[in-house]
Amino acid sequence: MFRIKTYNAISVKGLERFGRERYEVGHDIAHPDAVLLRSHKLHGEALPASLLAVARAGAGVNNIPVADYGQQGIVVFNTPGANANAVKELVLAGMLLATRGILPGIAYAQSLAGMDDAAAMHALLEKEKSRFAGHELKGKTLGLVGLGAIGALVADMALALGMKVLGYDPVLSVDAAWRLSNAVQRMENLPALLAHADYVSLHVPAMDATRHLINAEALRHLRPSAVLLNFARETIVDPAAVLAALQAGRLGRYVCDFPEPGFAAEPRVIALPHIGASTEESEENCAVMAADQLIDFLEHGHIVNSVNYPALRMHRAPGSCRIAIANDNVAGVLGHVLSALADAGVNVLDMSNRSREALAYNLIDVASAPEPAVIDAIRRVPHVIRVRTL
Repeated sequence: MFRIKTYNAISVKGLERFGRERYEVGHDIAHPDAVLLRSHKLHGEALPASLLAVARAGAGVNNIPVADYGQQGIVVFNTPGANANAVKELVLAGMLLATRGILPGIAYAQSLAGMDDAAAMHALLEKEKSRFAGHELKGKTLGLVGLGAIGALVADMALALGMKVLGYDPVLSVDAAWRLSNAVQRMENLPALLAHADYVSLHVPAMDATRHLINAEALRHLRPSAVLLNFARETIVDPAAVLAALQAGRLGRYVCDFPEPGFAAEPRVIALPHIGASTEESEENCAVMAADQLIDFLEHGHIVNSVNYPALRMHRAPGSCRIAIANDNVAGVLGHVLSALADAGVNVLDMSNRSREALAYNLIDVASAPEPAVIDAIRRVPHVIRVRTL
């Protein structure tokens, strides 16, 4: 029986993936094998020795001490792409709100609530509508910073609208490159993208390398009429620098999902209350994806969409026992593990090993379940972090 502790409100469709015959799920589990959460912050919380994995139903993992957990053999999963469509649609809404006179037009129409003469209202609206004229997106240039799952969907959407799309991503993965339309023009650096775009949309994760990526220096490369959109993470943009650029006439508008002090008083800022992934469909997709990843890991040792351990799947030999090993990525560890198995006469049927920066992960299928003393011998191998049998 596996025990799953939940934080936040997790979609029922995700929770239903855990069969009752094999899983106990709840928010008050004392010694969980895994944690499933959304925005709850785990920094500073005591870790139970039983914890094997954490899955976030969402893309960002800044609420989880990823590196610390990795050193303790705890695999951290996220759900990249599960909320991509929801964010993509809100990016489109943001571009339209920034370009057309939608919000001031609505406000003006609502200001006429006291009028009871329909003909007079229609005449007044016809007279005043030119105040709310805007521009079309077709023919404009969109610059995308980050070309992952969301960036690729936004690119496709913009191309379908007749926009020209520029992209910049210094760490573009092979999988992401396959998803990306060949109509997207890759830019070699951020300043070049900023200088040529009418709209700039940010789709990079929050990390030290991206903190205040858009700062006063970067903003100097933008066109004065440019629209900057941030539906990624608040730390990517320096809010003080954005306000200064708007007030100096060096930026047209800022549309974001992260209100900050000072934004409400600036009419050229459109700030939404962090609703990028807040759709019923997105929350369901994230919960289902996170639950499936935990199940696959707990039952088979597979790792997909981890942010601290390498991806690894291996077909399971029929009737075999599987050993899953997390270790420091240093030479000789796997050799010592295999020696411990060979010394005990354990027959290895199949194995696979992957590494990611300072950490490595191994799956070894053996003909029969090793004696506890053999597993203990593997645990004592220098640099082995965690061992479990499946």
